[in-house]
Amino acid sequence: MSIKPDHWIRHMSNEYGMIEPFEASQVRKVNGQKVISYGVSSYGYDVRCADEFKVFTNVYSATVDPKAFDDKSFIDIKSDVCIIPPNSFALARTVEYFRIPRSVLTICLGKSTYARCGIIVNVTPLEPEWEGHVTLEFSNTTNLPAKIYAHEGVAQMLFFESDSVCETSYRDRGGKYQGQQGVTLPKC
Repeated sequence: MSIKPDHWIRHMSNEYGMIEPFEASQVRKVNGQKVISYGVSSYGYDVRCADEFKVFTNVYSATVDPKAFDDKSFIDIKSDVCIIPPNSFALARTVEYFRIPRSVLTICLGKSTYARCGIIVNVTPLEPEWEGHVTLEFSNTTNLPAKIYAHEGVAQMLFFESDSVCETSYRDRGGKYQGQQGVTLPKC
């Protein structure tokens, strides 16, 4: 298994629609304004989050249970900026839609700009033949409110290609998050 460089990512996106919309190089300014970079990097792809957020709140004193998640634990926000309360988290989704090839495993990691502010992006895999918008989780580890920006880089995808295809892909298993479109809550 090997990590894939920028030219492979460009080829897979242009020929097979692996990432849509696709930005072929790193973007650092939009309309003359500095943004947290996104697009192809040396060995990965920096994704953006959309302007749809679900911010965790405990106003109803709910118990967080992955087998019976109460969606009333979130406040829906549509904005170019999301404020995450201290010691809390928010969910968002990528702007980009992914179609992972059968021989590829993709790992989502946080960007250092956010990590240096105490905002952690959950590490998550995108399995072979998984498809959809990636639901991202941002944890604010500080005791202060934290800000994240829509339409700017928030996480990096690394692509690992095997010499052979897997026996059973995410699609073959009928994975529960296959084809997700928006911010998707836990399913059991």
